Formats: sequence, C-alpha cells, structure tokens
Amino acid sequence: MSAEATNPEAHPEARPELRRRSRSRLDLRRLGRAALLGPPSRDRLPDAIGHVAEAHRAHHPDADLSILRRAYLLAETSHRGQMRKSGEPYITHPLAVTLILAELGAETTTLTASLLHDTVEDTEVTLQQVREEFGDEVCFIVDGVTKVEKIDYGAAAEPETFRKMLVATGNDVRVMSIKLADRLHNMRTLGVMRPDKQARIAKVTRDVLIPLAERLGVQALKTELEDLVFAILHPEEYEQTRALIAAHTGENDPLPAIADSVRAVLRDAGIAAEVAVRPRHFVSVHRISRKRGELRGSDFGRILVLVAENADCYGVLGELHTCFTPVVSEFKDFIAVPKFNLYQSLHTAVATPDGHVAEVIVRTRQMHRVAEAGVVALGNPYTTGEAADCDEERVDPTRPGWLSRLLDWQQSAPDPDTFWTVLRAELAQDREVTVFAVDGAAAPRTLTLPGGASCIDAAYAQYGEAAHGCIGARVNGRLTSLSSRLSDGDTVQLLLSHDSSSGPAADWLEHATTPAARIAIGSWLATHPDDAAATTTAARAPLSVVGARGGSGNAVADLPNAHVRLAGCCTPVPPDAVAGFVVRGGAVTVHRVQCPAVAQMRAVGRTSVAVHWRDTADCRVTLLAESFGRPHLLADLTEAIAREGVEVVSATVEPPVEQRVRHTYTLQLPDAAGLPALMRAMRDVPGVYDVSRA
Repeated sequence: MSAEATNPEAHPEARPELRRRSRSRLDLRRLGRAALLGPPSRDRLPDAIGHVAEAHRAHHPDADLSILRRAYLLAETSHRGQMRKSGEPYITHPLAVTLILAELGAETTTLTASLLHDTVEDTEVTLQQVREEFGDEVCFIVDGVTKVEKIDYGAAAEPETFRKMLVATGNDVRVMSIKLADRLHNMRTLGVMRPDKQARIAKVTRDVLIPLAERLGVQALKTELEDLVFAILHPEEYEQTRALIAAHTGENDPLPAIADSVRAVLRDAGIAAEVAVRPRHFVSVHRISRKRGELRGSDFGRILVLVAENADCYGVLGELHTCFTPVVSEFKDFIAVPKFNLYQSLHTAVATPDGHVAEVIVRTRQMHRVAEAGVVALGNPYTTGEAADCDEERVDPTRPGWLSRLLDWQQSAPDPDTFWTVLRAELAQDREVTVFAVDGAAAPRTLTLPGGASCIDAAYAQYGEAAHGCIGARVNGRLTSLSSRLSDGDTVQLLLSHDSSSGPAADWLEHATTPAARIAIGSWLATHPDDAAATTTAARAPLSVVGARGGSGNAVADLPNAHVRLAGCCTPVPPDAVAGFVVRGGAVTVHRVQCPAVAQMRAVGRTSVAVHWRDTADCRVTLLAESFGRPHLLADLTEAIAREGVEVVSATVEPPVEQRVRHTYTLQLPDAAGLPALMRAMRDVPGVYDVSRA
C-alpha cells in the first residue's frame, strides 16, 4: 500500500547497473503530472498507462483493455491531489506497480486490482463501489491487499495486515502478487525515509516478503528485492560487490565465447535453441565470492539455454556433456523433481578446453516464464464461470502445501507477536518432504511437511489437537519414537491413546519443527503445568524377559546325552531354523539362526551343533505386547491367552512410559501351529497395537 517515495537517483539501488536486464525506466513523474491535467477522452486509452497496455498486450494479445481504462480513471480521480514524499503525484505509484506486473505477464483482473489497490485505503472509494464497478474478483483482491487500520490494531497493525493478506492469498494468490510488486516499487524509492525506517522496512522485506516471493516462484521480483535489501542492510558489502562487478566489466569475459561454443555445438546437433549469458545479481555474486574466495571471470554469470520441448532439454544436456567436460557435482535435475515453488530446469557446469568452468541452465521457454514470474505466469487459477462472493472462501486446487500449513496454524496463533515470530521461522524453511499417513482402513493421506519434520509434526498435521494423545509411530512399518525425522516418501502410522486426558511431554518441543505443532504443544503445556511435569519422557528401563531356561521344549541336539535348553533371547519354536551351541557345563543352548547371538558366537570361532525338532507339537515361546495404558488390560490379555488354550509360564509388565505399556509373556503352547492365531487374538484386545516374538 501507501507508498512513500524519493528521487530514484538519490538511492544506490536505483542505479542502472542493478537492473541491467530490465527495459528502460518510465518517466512516471512526467506521466503522473500529465494525468493531473484531467481525464482523457473516453474513446481512447489514457496516455499515462500506454506502457502498461503495451506490456500487457505483449503477453495477452487479445486482452480487453477497456476495464484498465476505467480502473485508471477511477484511481487517477480518487488520488488526485495526493502527493508522494518525493513530490510526485501519487498516481505514479499504482501505475508503476501495475507496470511491474504487466511485464511479468499478469492477466487483466490482476492489473485492474493493482491500479486500484490503494484506493480503498487512501481515498473515499469503498469496497462496495469497487464491487459494483469491477466485480467480485477485483473487489476480493483489493480488499486482500488493503491494510488494517492502525487506530484499531496499534502496534499489531503490521502483523495483522500480513495475517489478513496471507489468508486472502490462500483464497487467491494474486493478492500476494500485487503486494510483492507494491513492495518492490516502494523499495526502489525508499531513500527519502529516515535510515532507521529504511532498515525496518528492509528487515521485514528480508524476513517475510523475499521468502514469500521465493515460495511463489516470482524470481524476477525476489532477486531485485534481495539486491535492494542488501544495499540498505549491508552497505559496505554491497559497495564491495558493486566494485567487483564494475571491475569485471572491464576484463575479458569468457562467458560470451563459451556461449558461442554452446551455440555451435547445438547447431551442429540440429537442436533449435536460444543461448544467452545471464548475469548474476548482486546478492548471488556476493554469495559466490564468500563461498569461493577469489572469483573467476565465469563466476559473474551463467549460460541460459532455452528450447521448445522437455525432451530437448535432455538432448542439450547430452550434447554439452559429450562436447565439454561435465562437472558432475554441479548437475541437478529440477525437471524430473521440480522445486516446491514450481521451478523447473536442468542445472549443470562444464569445463572448456582452456580451463574455464561455466554454469549452464537448460529449460523450455514455458519453464523460463514460470521461473521468472512464478504464480503470476499462471494467470487466473480459478474457474472463470463461478462467481465468488468476497465473503466466501475460495480454495485454489493448486495451493501449495506450505501455504496450507501456514493458513492452518495462523488460526491458533494466540497473539500478533507470536504470529509474527512463527511466520518468519516458518518462511525460513527452504525444503519440503512428502509423507503418506496411514490411518486404519482409510486410504493413505498425503502430508507435505518442512524438511527435518518429525513424527510429532506429522501427528499434528494429521490429527490437530487430538495428537496430544500420540504415544508412538510406525515409519515404513517399523515401530519408532515420535522424535524420529521423516524422509521424503516415508509411510507413517501414528498411534493415539484412548485416554482423553493424556497430553504431550515437555520435550516434544525439542523435536517439533512446524508452527502448528509447536503452538499446540506450547498451549497445552501452559494450561497443564502439573501434567506436563508428569508426562516428561523418561528413559525406558531395559526389557526383562523371563525365558524358559533349562526347558528344552521339543528340541533335540545331535550330541549324546546333551542337556538342551531354548535361548531366552529368541525363544525358537517349530518350525524355526535353529542352531545350537555348547555352553559352560556341557549344555546346548538353541537359538533361531537369525538371532544376533548366533552371529556373535560364530564370529569368535564357536562351532554350532546340529539341532532338530521332535515330532511332538508343543513348544514354549516369549511374546512382547505393546499397548496403551488402561485399566484391566492385563486381565483382558490373560483371558485372551487362556481362550487359545495356552499356559502362561511367566509375565512381566513394565511401568508406563508416554502412556505406553510393554508386557512380556513366556507361554507354553500345546501346538506351535497355533502361534499366529494366538498373536492375532492378543492384537485384537482393545488397546494393544503390537505383538511380536521376543
């Protein structure tokens, strides 16, 4: 919104070398003052937005420009008499913002809303007037970009404005497109403000808007915003980088010659392609200089290759790697695995015969458009035939996972300060993983989580506050702790307690990374201080298994008069493959061949003894049962075992940990074939979620 400007020549970010790739700047001061002379005739487009119309028609040749004319006339009339701090007519600001979006390829509705984005906030125009004149779509976007009133929110106005804007973005991404273009123009003209205010605005841009531009894929805006912030917050390093670039321009740049070689290679291969040298922006050069120290001539830019089809990208890659020496460590395939911000390209680096190393980006022209403009290049992602009321939520089917997460947790953020702090932490995450949550017989649910997320984060993403009762998880079928980190493609099954009074442990906060999980856990701990101390995770005591030491079951060793006993560590039963080892006293201990003890004894040179099973079917086995803690559980498990006709030789129950209880049973079975049925019967007892052999 309300923009405050200065003379662009007074600010270092406005220097031409910073925007060497953009078209020539318009004289918006002249156009704005010309607009003050009065509205033009109604039979032609106003001269002041002629450049906007030209840029718009370059991307949308058939666009109807009449709505832009009406929007400009309303904006110019309403802002007439208002001036920016630089002395320019205020209308120059919405014109500049709209031109930025037009050059990115925004569709007509976005440009209309951009021209009007400050009218409701700074003039007498109301949302109802915008709706009546331009429709619900434009009204919704303008309302989303409008700031909340400082008189109502005080110091919380800025966080609450962003909260409102992000909620609107969840329903229409064009809201954030206008906000980013608005901030870019304000940053270009920030020099008139006091240094402390410049720094405050630059920090908000760095912490919130630049990450949002990155996630929405609007690289053209993101890179310029980064350079402008860099100049304000790090002026000395900015000047050093600027001097590096200026010194480089006077040297022999190897990249044009390398680009000519690439063109020749692709021409000989019959691949139609555009090859250009793409200079790095200031922040990129600064990062490379910190990473590599002394810069080479080829470090100041990259080779960009544009082709028509996806298959051509891989054809170009093959030719480059055949005719030049590839730097394998620099290869990345973002076509097969796109980034979560829609970005697709092939990245590689090649070494030329004379020793220069050049980075190369290969993409289609459509990929290039999306890489530069991101969601702006997608146009209107909503069904044009459905009129949506401004007060109703409209869901974008292409809404990315990070935005859905943000919209979920912001509802539970208790105050503006918490929202502001957590928002910046959330946007600092630059990687995502996709996991599949299994819940009983239901189809797996896809969860998109930030990189480094744990099972705790998955629990709150799937169940919300019901995840307070989570006591464990299976990842890819294996029981694991809630603190376990998830990887891309994992299948996770969360185990919930049936005890409604159960809650999270205090140390969950050490393993939770998503704002939704941290806010929910923190809120529960704050309202249950006594319970929080009681639920702190304790180290599980070593499992004490009571085995049938001295009992041979129906195992027979091939040694005369040998005393045979089944190992308590693995309690083998027929028809397990087994091995015996002679121990002190001449007895033979029988293990399953998969038992770790077998490998250990063979590693130290112990010779195994052949063991076979008798024809009798009875056997002894030790089972572990994992369950939720609840009254009468031991009695119910014992009853289930008895119904199967099995004798309980011994039982051990460990103290509950995180509402989980581990039971160890040594059982005498009349028939080894009944073991699978027994384990199923034990799993069917309410509260039991796992039964396994010891």
